[in-house]
Amino acid sequence: MKISKESRRTAIKLALCAMFVAAAAPAAVNAKSDYPTQNFKMIIPFGAGGGSDILARTIGGVIKDMKLLPGEIVYENLPGSSGARGYKAAASRKGDPYTLATVSVSFFTTPILGGAPFSLKDFTPIGAISMAPYAMMVKTDSKLKSLADVAKAGRLTTGTVGVVSDARLLADMVSKELKVKVDAVPFDGEGEIVSNVLGGHVDFMFGNLSEVMPQIEAGTMRAIAVSTGERLPALPNVPTFKESGYNVEHVMLRGLVMPAGVSPEVVAYWEEILRKVAQSDEWKAKYLDRFKEEPRYENAKNFAVLLQQTNDNYVRVMKSLGIIK
Repeated sequence: MKISKESRRTAIKLALCAMFVAAAAPAAVNAKSDYPTQNFKMIIPFGAGGGSDILARTIGGVIKDMKLLPGEIVYENLPGSSGARGYKAAASRKGDPYTLATVSVSFFTTPILGGAPFSLKDFTPIGAISMAPYAMMVKTDSKLKSLADVAKAGRLTTGTVGVVSDARLLADMVSKELKVKVDAVPFDGEGEIVSNVLGGHVDFMFGNLSEVMPQIEAGTMRAIAVSTGERLPALPNVPTFKESGYNVEHVMLRGLVMPAGVSPEVVAYWEEILRKVAQSDEWKAKYLDRFKEEPRYENAKNFAVLLQQTNDNYVRVMKSLGIIK
């Protein structure tokens, strides 16, 4: 069959367009064959020895011990500006399948406050690997014996590290759900909050189990509720807010993100690695047991939904406080 000149010209134009598109598009990553081919960089937006640093290096250490990667993970601590420096560096490497970062409270609050040129959309969620639940703690001889007592109190005080934190978010939830006025007093650290609860200057606090279990074991403080959907194995006799009839549930998910624009194959590759780490005895011994955290693996899709929900909660609280409009 004879092909017209016009048809040949059209075919040539289409072929040239395809070539230009292929040249402009990022190279596809086939996780089964040509990925990974180099070492990874784990950006830690805080200093050495802090919670984010320990999380990142423990994940990397378990990955190395289990020989889950052919290469190495190189750690880069970039502290400064409440996490903005590190998260900006990670976000700037759009499409880079060899850059990772951990999630922290500042991952949400810093961009919401307008203090950073990045936001949630500049990252690709990879997965959650554990969760840090919170316990509502009072002094052992406090008159607050249960959530029913909290609801009848009228007005209470709590402590929070800084103006915006998970403890502040939970205090806002308690105020709305239990119809009690909660005044949140900012402190410089968790130690100060514990001291003020023990001294009777603050009525209650929210703390991670790693922070409050020593007080419970020493008999100086007790828990009256936990922020999870189900009771915690470490505190089997302490009810959740939800089982008591209050819609209060919030935990800090520990997980990894990559820059926006990485391929689905890369996401699937790292989902499987995180799943293996989360289910390992090494992870349980080196992180969960050590820091009294709970296992919780979430794939990329679920993690993305939970990150957005957390982000929306922070926006709501900041608006209620008049911090943002």
